[in-house]
Amino acid sequence: MAGNFSIVKRDTGSSARLGRFVTPHGVIETPAFMPVGTQGTVKAVLPRDLREMGCQILLGNTYHLYLRPGHELVRKLGGLHRFMGWDGPILTDSGGYQVFSLAAMRKISEEGARFQSHLDGSSHLLTPEKAVEIQEALGSDIAMVLDECIPHDAGREYVRESTERTIRWAERCQQARSRRQQMMFGIVQGGMFEDLRRWCAEEMAPMPFDGFAVGGLGVGEGEELLRSISAFTAALLPEDRPRYLMGVGRPEDMLRAVRAGFDMFDCVIPTRNGRNGTLFTSGGKISIKRAEFADDPRPLDQDCGCYACSNFSRAYLRHLFMAGEILASQLNSLHNLYFYHRLMERCREALRAGRAELWDGESAYAG
Repeated sequence: MAGNFSIVKRDTGSSARLGRFVTPHGVIETPAFMPVGTQGTVKAVLPRDLREMGCQILLGNTYHLYLRPGHELVRKLGGLHRFMGWDGPILTDSGGYQVFSLAAMRKISEEGARFQSHLDGSSHLLTPEKAVEIQEALGSDIAMVLDECIPHDAGREYVRESTERTIRWAERCQQARSRRQQMMFGIVQGGMFEDLRRWCAEEMAPMPFDGFAVGGLGVGEGEELLRSISAFTAALLPEDRPRYLMGVGRPEDMLRAVRAGFDMFDCVIPTRNGRNGTLFTSGGKISIKRAEFADDPRPLDQDCGCYACSNFSRAYLRHLFMAGEILASQLNSLHNLYFYHRLMERCREALRAGRAELWDGESAYAG
């Protein structure tokens, strides 16, 4: 295995752990958040700014980069790291979630997922072998197996059949690997059924994966199920490898997941919310478009050290947003990502110091 994960310290009052994950392009201290760079870029944010805020790893997406500009072009131009100007670790999602989101434009079979491109309607077949081929061409540090993301309200029989297929697809991904320096994570599915989650984890655990992800959550199942199923599944995963909760990214949800033993997270929430004018602060979320901020001279968050809070007022940020200026997306996204990285940094600091009070989900917005 190319990866090397070690647990530096454990929380005595929960399953939270401080970790160190060595990848081909650098060391990741966990818990860690991965900004989503779906198409080879984190929307509206420069790689330079990501480095300066302490970002350790980015996420790219197999589905989108396969369709545009094409994985072979990226390989020809030196791989995804060189292509996007990022020299740190990169994890690439397999495209399973994107295929799931296409709904009527895709068909799942044992062979793989046949879908129509959202760009031009052309037909494509994404098999486990193809997902590995694309990710090896991209040259990411961590590749994900192809899985089927199951709707939260799917019936038990369908979930059982789909989970069986996801396990078989994981085995095919392992067999298709040719770049052993590229790490690979398995994905545990099973819907909202604890026994199917357990069964999937038990089947996946013996496979030689460098880490394990939990998928199929954060897709509309509600807060209670998200919390219970994620915590239940985390406890089933091997202790000696990273645990990645896919696509779950509200600050309070991430804190609870850290408590449950997860190490890695990704979500579009900080950048998407930023572009829509919703900003995270130590005092809670703020909608910068509200009229009350039109003449507010204060920084967005006086406890934040990001570029936006250090240089601009709430009034200016509101003006940019209301005027439709591109700078609004840039500053808002930068601030939200800075908030997320500080939250993960606080988790790591709390673990080092043995401070359990951070694990209350309500403390996500504390300064």
